[in-house]
Amino acid sequence: MKIYPDSIPDWFSNLFKSYHWHGDRKKKTVYLTFDDGPTPIVTEFVMQELDKHGFQASFFCIGDQVAKNPEIYDLVQERGHRVGNHTHNHLDAWTSKKDTYLENVSKCSQLVASKLFRPPYGHLTPKVANTLKEKGYKIVLWDVISGDFDRKRSSVSCLKNLKKNTRNGSVVVFHDSDKAFEKLQEILPPYLKFLKKNGWNSEVL
Repeated sequence: MKIYPDSIPDWFSNLFKSYHWHGDRKKKTVYLTFDDGPTPIVTEFVMQELDKHGFQASFFCIGDQVAKNPEIYDLVQERGHRVGNHTHNHLDAWTSKKDTYLENVSKCSQLVASKLFRPPYGHLTPKVANTLKEKGYKIVLWDVISGDFDRKRSSVSCLKNLKKNTRNGSVVVFHDSDKAFEKLQEILPPYLKFLKKNGWNSEVL
Protein backbone atom coordinates (compact mmCIF):
# COMPACT_ATOMS: atom_id res chain seq x y z
CA MET A 1 0.00 0.00 0.00
CA LYS A 2 1.25 3.47 -0.93
CA ILE A 3 1.97 5.49 2.20
CA TYR A 4 2.87 8.84 0.64
CA PRO A 5 0.61 11.39 -1.09
CA ASP A 6 0.99 11.94 -4.83
CA SER A 7 0.81 15.69 -4.31
CA ILE A 8 0.82 18.20 -1.47
CA PRO A 9 -2.10 20.66 -1.53
CA ASP A 10 -1.36 24.33 -1.07
CA TRP A 11 -3.49 24.57 2.06
CA PHE A 12 -1.12 22.11 3.73
CA SER A 13 2.12 23.69 2.55
CA ASN A 14 0.80 27.08 3.65
CA LEU A 15 0.83 25.74 7.22
CA PHE A 16 4.62 25.33 6.98
CA LYS A 17 5.72 28.42 5.09
CA SER A 18 9.31 28.25 6.33
CA TYR A 19 9.86 25.33 3.93
CA HIS A 20 10.01 25.68 0.14
CA TRP A 21 7.25 23.54 -1.38
CA HIS A 22 6.66 25.13 -4.78
CA GLY A 23 7.34 28.17 -6.92
CA ASP A 24 5.12 30.87 -8.44
CA ARG A 25 1.73 29.41 -9.38
CA LYS A 26 1.31 32.09 -12.04
CA LYS A 27 4.52 31.22 -13.85
CA LYS A 28 4.68 28.43 -16.46
CA THR A 29 7.71 26.88 -14.81
CA VAL A 30 8.38 23.61 -13.00
CA TYR A 31 11.32 22.64 -10.81
CA LEU A 32 12.62 19.16 -11.56
CA THR A 33 14.56 17.58 -8.71
CA PHE A 34 16.50 14.33 -8.38
CA ASP A 35 17.47 12.78 -5.05
CA ASP A 36 20.03 10.22 -3.86
CA GLY A 37 22.76 10.50 -6.51
CA PRO A 38 25.12 10.96 -8.14
CA THR A 39 24.88 7.41 -9.47
CA PRO A 40 26.84 5.97 -12.41
CA ILE A 41 24.70 5.45 -15.52
CA VAL A 42 21.53 6.70 -13.80
CA THR A 43 22.53 10.34 -13.30
CA GLU A 44 24.06 10.38 -16.77
CA PHE A 45 20.81 9.06 -18.24
CA VAL A 46 18.88 11.80 -16.46
CA MET A 47 21.14 14.54 -17.81
CA GLN A 48 20.89 13.17 -21.34
CA GLU A 49 17.10 13.26 -21.17
CA LEU A 50 17.09 16.77 -19.72
CA ASP A 51 19.44 17.94 -22.48
CA LYS A 52 17.03 16.70 -25.16
CA HIS A 53 14.49 19.29 -24.06
CA GLY A 54 16.77 22.02 -22.77
CA PHE A 55 15.62 21.45 -19.21
CA GLN A 56 17.64 22.08 -16.06
CA ALA A 57 17.21 20.42 -12.69
CA SER A 58 18.35 20.44 -9.08
CA PHE A 59 20.15 17.35 -7.79
CA PHE A 60 20.03 16.68 -4.05
CA CYS A 61 23.18 14.66 -3.50
CA ILE A 62 24.17 12.17 -0.85
CA GLY A 63 27.66 13.02 0.34
CA ASP A 64 28.80 9.41 0.30
CA GLN A 65 27.71 9.13 -3.34
CA VAL A 66 29.62 12.30 -4.22
CA ALA A 67 32.74 10.84 -2.60
CA LYS A 68 32.37 7.71 -4.73
CA ASN A 69 31.47 9.52 -7.97
CA PRO A 70 33.13 12.96 -7.97
CA GLU A 71 33.39 13.12 -11.76
CA ILE A 72 29.63 12.72 -12.16
CA TYR A 73 29.01 15.32 -9.47
CA ASP A 74 31.25 17.76 -11.34
CA LEU A 75 29.50 16.99 -14.62
CA VAL A 76 26.11 17.79 -13.12
CA GLN A 77 27.29 21.33 -12.39
CA GLU A 78 29.14 21.69 -15.69
CA ARG A 79 25.83 20.99 -17.46
CA GLY A 80 24.23 23.94 -15.67
CA HIS A 81 22.28 22.01 -13.09
CA ARG A 82 22.23 22.86 -9.39
CA VAL A 83 23.23 20.68 -6.46
CA GLY A 84 21.88 20.43 -2.95
CA ASN A 85 22.65 18.66 0.32
CA HIS A 86 20.75 15.40 1.07
CA THR A 87 22.86 14.40 4.11
CA HIS A 88 25.98 12.25 3.85
CA ASN A 89 24.36 8.88 4.49
CA HIS A 90 20.65 9.43 3.77
CA LEU A 91 19.72 9.72 7.44
CA ASP A 92 16.16 9.91 8.70
CA ALA A 93 15.71 12.86 11.06
CA TRP A 94 12.84 11.07 12.81
CA THR A 95 15.05 8.17 13.89
CA SER A 96 18.40 9.96 14.35
CA LYS A 97 19.67 12.01 17.25
CA LYS A 98 19.74 15.74 16.52
CA ASP A 99 23.52 16.11 16.83
CA THR A 100 24.19 12.99 14.77
CA TYR A 101 21.91 14.24 12.01
CA LEU A 102 23.38 17.73 11.93
CA GLU A 103 26.91 16.30 11.86
CA ASN A 104 25.88 14.21 8.86
CA VAL A 105 24.56 17.29 7.07
CA SER A 106 27.83 19.07 7.86
CA LYS A 107 29.85 16.13 6.54
CA CYS A 108 27.94 16.28 3.27
CA SER A 109 28.52 20.04 3.08
CA GLN A 110 32.26 19.42 2.90
CA LEU A 111 31.65 17.83 -0.52
CA VAL A 112 28.46 19.60 -1.65
CA ALA A 113 28.92 23.35 -1.62
CA SER A 114 25.27 24.39 -1.46
CA LYS A 115 22.80 25.93 0.96
CA LEU A 116 19.93 23.99 -0.58
CA PHE A 117 18.84 21.13 1.66
CA ARG A 118 16.30 18.37 1.26
CA PRO A 119 15.75 15.97 4.15
CA PRO A 120 15.63 12.28 3.20
CA TYR A 121 12.04 10.98 3.27
CA GLY A 122 10.92 14.57 3.79
CA HIS A 123 11.38 13.99 7.52
CA LEU A 124 12.47 16.79 9.84
CA THR A 125 12.04 17.76 13.46
CA PRO A 126 11.45 21.37 14.54
CA LYS A 127 14.78 21.54 16.36
CA VAL A 128 16.75 20.24 13.38
CA ALA A 129 14.87 22.51 10.98
CA ASN A 130 15.46 25.58 13.11
CA THR A 131 19.19 24.85 13.40
CA LEU A 132 19.52 24.33 9.65
CA LYS A 133 17.73 27.59 8.95
CA GLU A 134 20.00 29.38 11.41
CA LYS A 135 22.93 28.01 9.41
CA GLY A 136 21.47 29.55 6.27
CA TYR A 137 19.98 26.49 4.62
CA LYS A 138 16.94 26.71 2.37
CA ILE A 139 14.86 23.61 3.15
CA VAL A 140 13.27 22.31 -0.05
CA LEU A 141 10.40 19.83 0.01
CA TRP A 142 8.00 19.27 -2.93
CA ASP A 143 4.40 19.30 -4.07
CA VAL A 144 4.55 16.42 -6.59
CA ILE A 145 6.31 13.08 -6.10
CA SER A 146 6.86 10.69 -8.99
CA GLY A 147 6.76 7.41 -7.07
CA ASP A 148 9.71 6.12 -9.10
CA PHE A 149 11.22 4.49 -5.98
CA ASP A 150 8.08 2.44 -5.26
CA ARG A 151 8.65 -1.02 -6.74
CA LYS A 152 5.05 -2.01 -6.07
CA ARG A 153 3.71 0.80 -8.22
CA SER A 154 3.42 0.61 -12.00
CA SER A 155 5.08 3.04 -14.37
CA VAL A 156 1.67 3.76 -15.88
CA SER A 157 0.37 4.83 -12.47
CA CYS A 158 3.44 7.02 -11.82
CA LEU A 159 3.18 8.80 -15.15
CA LYS A 160 -0.56 9.35 -14.77
CA ASN A 161 0.07 10.86 -11.35
CA LEU A 162 2.75 13.20 -12.70
CA LYS A 163 0.59 14.47 -15.55
CA LYS A 164 -2.43 14.94 -13.30
CA ASN A 165 -0.74 16.81 -10.48
CA THR A 166 1.89 19.00 -12.20
CA ARG A 167 0.99 22.68 -11.94
CA ASN A 168 2.72 25.99 -12.47
CA GLY A 169 5.55 26.22 -9.96
CA SER A 170 5.54 22.53 -9.06
CA VAL A 171 8.63 21.06 -7.40
CA VAL A 172 8.71 17.50 -8.71
CA VAL A 173 10.70 14.70 -7.06
CA PHE A 174 12.49 11.92 -8.93
CA HIS A 175 15.42 9.75 -7.80
CA ASP A 176 18.65 9.19 -9.73
CA SER A 177 19.35 5.96 -7.86
CA ASP A 178 19.83 2.35 -8.86
CA LYS A 179 16.61 1.43 -7.06
CA ALA A 180 14.54 3.85 -9.15
CA PHE A 181 16.34 3.42 -12.48
CA GLU A 182 14.08 0.83 -14.10
CA LYS A 183 10.96 2.90 -13.53
CA LEU A 184 12.75 6.18 -14.21
CA GLN A 185 13.64 5.03 -17.71
CA GLU A 186 9.97 4.44 -18.40
CA ILE A 187 8.46 7.60 -16.94
CA LEU A 188 11.03 10.40 -17.29
CA PRO A 189 11.22 10.61 -21.12
CA PRO A 190 7.43 10.77 -21.69
CA TYR A 191 6.99 13.15 -18.77
CA LEU A 192 9.57 15.58 -20.15
CA LYS A 193 7.82 15.40 -23.54
CA PHE A 194 4.53 16.14 -21.77
CA LEU A 195 6.03 19.22 -20.11
CA LYS A 196 7.46 20.51 -23.38
CA LYS A 197 4.22 19.91 -25.29
CA ASN A 198 2.22 21.81 -22.70
CA GLY A 199 4.51 24.82 -22.64
CA TRP A 200 6.31 24.38 -19.35
CA ASN A 201 9.96 25.28 -18.93
CA SER A 202 12.18 24.31 -16.04
CA GLU A 203 14.49 26.21 -13.73
CA VAL A 204 16.88 25.28 -10.95
CA LEU A 205 15.93 26.10 -7.38
